Amino acid sequence: MGNELWKLMALYLLAVNLTAFAAMGADKGRAKKGKWRISEKALFLPAVLGGGLGGTLGMKLFRHKTRHWYFRWGFPLLAALQAAGLVWLARNT
Repeated sequence: MGNELWKLMALYLLAVNLTAFAAMGADKGRAKKGKWRISEKALFLPAVLGGGLGGTLGMKLFRHKTRHWYFRWGFPLLAALQAAGLVWLARNT
């Protein structure tokens, strides 16, 4: 892959990971205040789209959704698969 494409991918991954992290923080804040919550599907969406690491870090830092097995195992699994995909891309381009 060309250098420009790697830069674009890095920007995308930064944005989607920040989105996943911020969504976990926002939902935790809403949960504490008893306000309208972000759906679990909406929390998973940025993680599935490349933000597994941001979602995992947000879950750990904000101590949010840690009792749900599909978050506790799903976010780190997504992060590992995404990292493996990046390594594969780097070696095969």
